[in-house]
Amino acid sequence: MAGAIIESMSTKKLAFFVFIILAFQVFSIIIGALIAPSPTSAIHYLATKCINRHRTRVWLMPWGPSRCQQVTSFDEPLAKTLDANDIVFAVHVPLPNKEMSPWFQYMLAVLQFDIAFRVINQIGDDVVVTIDARLGYRDDLTSEWTTKAHSVEQRPLRCTFALPKIYENEGRFYQCEPLPLMELGSMAHKYFLINMRLPVNDTMNVGIGEIKDIHMVGIHQNGGFTTVWLSMKTVFSPWIFAATAWYWRRISLMTRAAVLLEKVILALGVSMTFMNVPLEWLSLHVEWTWTLLFEDAQQGAFYSTLFCFWIIFCGEHLMDQSQRNRLSVYWWQVGLLMFGSSVLFIFDLSERGVHLSNPFHSVWASEFGTKVSMTFILVAGISVCLYFISLCRTVACVFRSISGKMQQLPAMPEARRVHYKGIIFRFKFLMLVTLACAAMTVVFFILNQVSESHWHWGNYKLQIHSAFLTGIYGMWNLYVFTIIFLYAPSHKDNRNKSGGSRQADLTEKPESQETQLTLGEHWPTESYRITGKVAEE
Repeated sequence: MAGAIIESMSTKKLAFFVFIILAFQVFSIIIGALIAPSPTSAIHYLATKCINRHRTRVWLMPWGPSRCQQVTSFDEPLAKTLDANDIVFAVHVPLPNKEMSPWFQYMLAVLQFDIAFRVINQIGDDVVVTIDARLGYRDDLTSEWTTKAHSVEQRPLRCTFALPKIYENEGRFYQCEPLPLMELGSMAHKYFLINMRLPVNDTMNVGIGEIKDIHMVGIHQNGGFTTVWLSMKTVFSPWIFAATAWYWRRISLMTRAAVLLEKVILALGVSMTFMNVPLEWLSLHVEWTWTLLFEDAQQGAFYSTLFCFWIIFCGEHLMDQSQRNRLSVYWWQVGLLMFGSSVLFIFDLSERGVHLSNPFHSVWASEFGTKVSMTFILVAGISVCLYFISLCRTVACVFRSISGKMQQLPAMPEARRVHYKGIIFRFKFLMLVTLACAAMTVVFFILNQVSESHWHWGNYKLQIHSAFLTGIYGMWNLYVFTIIFLYAPSHKDNRNKSGGSRQADLTEKPESQETQLTLGEHWPTESYRITGKVAEE
């Protein structure tokens, strides 16, 4: 049999292929660092305190010709005549003379309360703030507001006061944690209006202190980054799709059925193609609020398939003849991955799935929801940790098996020794590339968290966060393409070329007719055979 391309390709061609892949990897990082802007922007809004004495469900604008009656401070004489239920906090998104765009993709909103310390009105322990929130939209400055969502939500208010709680420190502000307000999965409209009320009665919003102001921070994706991101997906999507189709066509031309390793490589290409689908182009023209959930499903499918590929790829090069080509051998590793992925998907549905009907929902809003969410994340994390322990053990066994084969090389004929050395070197190289890709993902993520959003290099501004995202996305696409290309059947006729070495193999180590048939019909690569236990029998 001809084996895989990685075994039949000359060293010069393989080195050139690796150089091209590295060039594309560097290019994907440069695109994010020099061309793409920062992935997100955070806009600060100060909520306007509008008066609504009749407590009707009218929309109150913070500015413009139809702006509401306002109070600047609760210390004004007018504010002294008002009840807390007469105040509506209004926020218009975006700021005046600007408009939102579908290129922004999504928006997250968090609240920050300015609460003054008062000895007779302190914030209680484990207090919860109730927010009656409404969200409206319109596409021009003259039309009426259309209600998009309305909900009464509760958020735990966690604040600390660093100074002694005495009369001399009255008027100083608490340090409060930000409160999640909402998440929108589509920016299909130009203007949004948020009206918030903090209803007060005997049991609601009691012990929340003296609120002076409410700040809101809106976070959305930058349109320039969206353009770069969609351009990359548009390029990679047909590329990986064509490579996957080409790979399976080559497998189909073989006289034998596809083995498990070849099937999981196909699944890896399909999952990468699914992740690359640039569905966001359509979301620019249609209001799809589920795109964030769909992107999570894309990433989850790819990473689950990638982890399955790693464990099967290593295991198939370690198992003996009777255990290979059977998915049931990896039942507990694959089961752990599927279980962890299912748990994370259920958690995602409980958060972003509910956002489809109620953008103000948050699973972290209650103590019960927080505990359930943390349990889901913990269980998924334990499953992934157990998987990686098993993967590391399998990789160590594979390298130990390879070392055993290396000790047998000096006793072989020179032609066979050189042939096996090349095969083992290329297999070890691919294993190291796999570990390097995983390590680079972790390292880039850590650097992205601890570094600033951009660095200056001469007259250029390097966007570190954008470079991380485009670099990692490009890296995994190139990794999948490399696996697909190098492990595709070469379809070269090597019978005459390798006839001498095969004769030497038969002379030095006779094999049964059944084993010879197996090697000719079922083993997709030479390294697949020599690294397994059957080579030692």
